[in-house]
Amino acid sequence: MLSSHVLLLSMPGGSEWILIILAVLILFGGRKIPEFMRGLGRGIREFNDAKTNVQKEIEEGMQEKEKSKAS
Repeated sequence: MLSSHVLLLSMPGGSEWILIILAVLILFGGRKIPEFMRGLGRGIREFNDAKTNVQKEIEEGMQEKEKSKAS
């Protein structure tokens, strides 16, 4: 029974990808896909920028904490 659950979580194969692509084309149409992908790319870029900013702020806070301990 456990092996059947693992199979449900595996990556789609070749024929599944074709069905997914066809479904996306039917639902969104050929003209909407580039617009959708631009929006997706913009969202990923904004997420990465925010992640970098948070990481930078954490590192700066750690450096300030180390400086205050040294003083």
